[in-house]
Amino acid sequence: MGTYIPFTEEQKLRAGAVDLEEFLRQRGEKLIRSGRDKRMESDHSVTVRGNEWYDHSARRGGGPIAFVQRFYNKSYPEAVTLLLGGENGTAYPAAREKTEEERKPFELPPANLNMRRVFAYLMKQRCIDKDVISHFARSELLYEDAEHHNCVFVGTDEGGIPRHAHLRSTNSFGEAFRINVEGSDPRYSFHHIGRTGCLLAFEAPIDMMSYITLHPHLWKEHSYVACCGTSILPVQKMLERMPRVDTVFLCLDNDSAGSKASERFASELSARGVETERLLPEKKDWNEDLAAQSQAREVTRSCQTMCCP
Repeated sequence: MGTYIPFTEEQKLRAGAVDLEEFLRQRGEKLIRSGRDKRMESDHSVTVRGNEWYDHSARRGGGPIAFVQRFYNKSYPEAVTLLLGGENGTAYPAAREKTEEERKPFELPPANLNMRRVFAYLMKQRCIDKDVISHFARSELLYEDAEHHNCVFVGTDEGGIPRHAHLRSTNSFGEAFRINVEGSDPRYSFHHIGRTGCLLAFEAPIDMMSYITLHPHLWKEHSYVACCGTSILPVQKMLERMPRVDTVFLCLDNDSAGSKASERFASELSARGVETERLLPEKKDWNEDLAAQSQAREVTRSCQTMCCP
């Protein structure tokens, strides 16, 4: 039985008002921008904004006290004490007062007149095969936005209407910019539908295209989906659209967040009678594997050139 601590109402309110973004930063958690929210690097399915959090995979959320109880495995008294600064005397600021925000309707960013920067970035920096890039460009599922020259990965619904867009910066320097366009429907992310009973699920569009580059043989026959995070919603929607799929290959990142998400996916899909198999990249993700393979080929070519002038 937990220790009873008679917190005052003022203390409870103060603990419940803590800014979760600042709380996590002070505790060493890296946050990734995700629209107006911040996404936890250690668990991509969890987003925070102000003093609120939401677990997109479990479809539940709440305030700071419930967050600390759930993710730090603390009792209610322990959670409140921690949020009030009871650990090492740390003081956590309160979140700004929430203002009512109007949700914008989904709209694709205007397209650039050409895709030179996107092709250069994906081919030269990401080592993705030109034909793979061209396929998605011709299908109008990949383009370059006019304002910032980002890669735009488009997700469409059953009627081919765009419902989701994921942006990825093509900059060579600074922190990578990755964000879903506001108003995107998380069920319809970047994907390809084939004819076999296999579906391969990835975290990011670039990982999906990297895997295809690594395994090009008859790739169009299979189906692929990039979850743009670790939410299972895109996979569930693909299964609704493709009832013939009997096996889902979980190709998420080879790290803690990817492993946790894969276990969660496997459990939920098993409950609905769908078989799963984990496919692990040798390095952190499939693009790192592709980059390593490309580098090895360059080294081999250089050696051959030097040995055979």
